[in-house]
Amino acid sequence: MSVKIAPSILAADFANLERDSKMINASEADWFHIDIMDGVFVPNISFGMPVLAAIQKHAKKPLDVHLMIIDPDRYIETFADLGTTILTVHYEACNHLHRTLQKIKSCGMKAGVALNPHTPISSLNSIIQNIDLVCIMSVNPGFGGQSFIENTYAKVSELKELIQLHNSSCLIEIDGGVTDANAASLIRAGADVLVAGSYVFKAKNPAENIKLLKDL
Repeated sequence: MSVKIAPSILAADFANLERDSKMINASEADWFHIDIMDGVFVPNISFGMPVLAAIQKHAKKPLDVHLMIIDPDRYIETFADLGTTILTVHYEACNHLHRTLQKIKSCGMKAGVALNPHTPISSLNSIIQNIDLVCIMSVNPGFGGQSFIENTYAKVSELKELIQLHNSSCLIEIDGGVTDANAASLIRAGADVLVAGSYVFKAKNPAENIKLLKDL
């Protein structure tokens, strides 16, 4: 299976979301990656439901929605209604993670869990079989354009071993600082999905950079 590429809309031109959505549709990207931030769990505020609804109207590829918010259970049904394919919640934000994952799946979505850089892979030992995707944060969540954390490679390898140990079909997603300089190493370590923000949208030819990652 070739790696999936999920351009991060957080790095797009907010005044031209329709244009950038159409670029993703026409490119070799696989998913739209959309960060929802509440200014509480992370020190930033990003898209709300109306913007997600506007993106969904133009998107012709799955919506990979990453919730960086406290108490995500309040909004699970809302994100399902907005056409979300994969809904990812943060391990650190969920008091009852198993129940949250069950609710996501009961609403017809794939269930993802994101881990902050300081959160160990071992936190998922007892629940990995209930997860469809693990998003390893390779920067501290909240802002785009940060430098890649080098310890990410070891975390990916450790997570891959855990997935194989439990014979799970869980995908490994990397979010933060992904470029053509580290993507091949991430794939070798076991990554299945690469989230790319600045590397795509700050490029002269975003679709070409998506293709570069896709061809690795």
